[in-house]
Amino acid sequence: MTRTINEGDLLWQPAPDDIDNANITHYIRWLAANRNLHVDDYHALWRWSVTEVGPFWDSLRDYFSLVFHDEPQTPLASSQMPGADWFPGATLNYAENIFARMKANDVVIAAANEQGMQPGMDKTALEAAVARMAESLRDMGVQKGDRVAAYMPNIPEALLALLATASIGAIWTSCAPDFGAVAVLERFRQVEPKVLFAVDGYHYNGKAYARVDVVADLQAALPTLEKTVLLPVIGADASTLQNTATFDEFTGSATAADLRFEPVPFDHPLWVLYSSGTTGKPKPIVHSHGGVVLEHVKATYFHNDLKPDDRFFWYSSTGWMMWNYTIGALLSGCSILLYDGAPNYPDIDALWKLAAQADVTYFGTSAAFISACMNADTHPNQHYDLSKIRAVGSTGSPLTPEGFAWIYDNVNDNLALESLSGGTDLCTAFVGGARTLPIYAGELQGASLGAALDAYDTDGNPVRNAVGEMVLTQPMPSMPVMFWNDPDMTRYRASYFEMFPGVWRHGDWIKINDRGGVVIYGRSDATINRGGVRMGTSEFYGALEALPEVVDGMVIDLELLGRESYLPLFVVLAPGITLDNALRDKIRQTLRQNVSPRHVPNDIFVVEAVPYTLSGKKMEVPVRKILLGYDSGASLNRGAMRNPNAIDYFIDFAKTLNTGGAGT
Repeated sequence: MTRTINEGDLLWQPAPDDIDNANITHYIRWLAANRNLHVDDYHALWRWSVTEVGPFWDSLRDYFSLVFHDEPQTPLASSQMPGADWFPGATLNYAENIFARMKANDVVIAAANEQGMQPGMDKTALEAAVARMAESLRDMGVQKGDRVAAYMPNIPEALLALLATASIGAIWTSCAPDFGAVAVLERFRQVEPKVLFAVDGYHYNGKAYARVDVVADLQAALPTLEKTVLLPVIGADASTLQNTATFDEFTGSATAADLRFEPVPFDHPLWVLYSSGTTGKPKPIVHSHGGVVLEHVKATYFHNDLKPDDRFFWYSSTGWMMWNYTIGALLSGCSILLYDGAPNYPDIDALWKLAAQADVTYFGTSAAFISACMNADTHPNQHYDLSKIRAVGSTGSPLTPEGFAWIYDNVNDNLALESLSGGTDLCTAFVGGARTLPIYAGELQGASLGAALDAYDTDGNPVRNAVGEMVLTQPMPSMPVMFWNDPDMTRYRASYFEMFPGVWRHGDWIKINDRGGVVIYGRSDATINRGGVRMGTSEFYGALEALPEVVDGMVIDLELLGRESYLPLFVVLAPGITLDNALRDKIRQTLRQNVSPRHVPNDIFVVEAVPYTLSGKKMEVPVRKILLGYDSGASLNRGAMRNPNAIDYFIDFAKTLNTGGAGT
């Protein structure tokens, strides 16, 4: 049983040695010696980092001895948002900086799957493998700016393909193999890849899932593909695939002895990640080589406090930005652990057992996983030696005070529990850990360095000790350089700057207290967030269109602090159709195959009509607010509705939910 805990209860206090040995403290000393800047604590350091924005980010270039080929004219030529101009004139390469800061003579990439630990790789082996892959890509004509896509699980081959792609200045993009063909094509079609890395299948929860048919669908629907590189995982018959080579065949003829790096401009695209809006196709978010290098070295070294003897693990898939972030942890000089499989197979303690076996010192997970452990009433520290874990990270959704307490009671009581919040949009956390600060139940310790975080009310005024919209008032270098195929940045501006012009609105509800602690209350928009992987509702509706029994639908994510994520789907059925178990199963299976297994709704309900605005938009945000407990009168204007009576069902439905509003 988890002890009684309240939001704001003190759970961990850094000892003097913790503060003295923290990477943040070392940086503060370096600033005093090399920049004549004297700050007393983290809060003062943060204020400087968001006030002197250019000098802060420029200091990291020197502090970490990052590899630049051409020097920048200035660190920040323009701070306008969107359109900040970072390090103009500079050239560098992400992969080169990864290898430059990678430790030698030790395993840097450890790997495991549901069968146990797998062979790891040291720097020499990894560098040789990446060099062969990069040379093979060059031999088939891949050049700077070409797109390389992957449909692969979290395995070393995916990592080396990313590093090879980045080393030649090509642009990476990936989806996890549990995504269905429709969801993958909604993403990959936008960027027109030249090469596809894929697997013939994957293992999850003790079962094998074939993916050759999906790969064939991708080949047929992506006319720009010139080559597919297939990794046999389950031994499926792949004879039907066209222009396909196995990994071994693709790299077998490569003769490169040294890994070469193509210097690219600071803002040259590194990868395309996908975060969905509420309508239209998933947003193809483009991050830059320079922005990611600076942000990930800062985040993993200062906020995760990673050191060369650390082993960093974060349970993730290649469809979530935490996979990219995990690779970025190599910039801190530590080693990383990749895991391919279910987090609860063969039982709920599987990842804790893995952490003990693999000597994990930083264990990254999600609030949903911690909640699952609590519900299972498991006590992993009674079965495994978890004393080496000196930090636990949690992200994906808000972590409750009870979740905080469970970690300290059931992992170990002398670790830093860093609840983080960020997103695919910046590929980082801009609220999170600081090893020199105390930890309070239910709170994130504070804004990250360089992240000018604030909470705004609906009129754009800063608020404290009250729930508001999460905003950033200064640019960060890992903000997207663009969306793919959005030349005039119309979609970009609408995504982040429509509510508060010139200020980044992220789409989360947060509360900032007087000591700078932050509580996250979930999404403030209609995006679906399941375990950190976000999808737009349009993808659900596109899948439902294939079902003749369903005329219309509305899906609402009721993620909220203090409760597990709950995803109900409301459907309007065709005349004469009833929602029986067979139709429920058909709807769920359709969404499982065409969207993803993690986005299958918890419940399905029949409604007479879906509420629409006069302009024909589904009223997802007002309905979400009503279902979260907000007053219906303040959440919608019936005069702006095409079918005002349709909202009555949802007002009544809200009374059956024990949500408690985020605004209370």
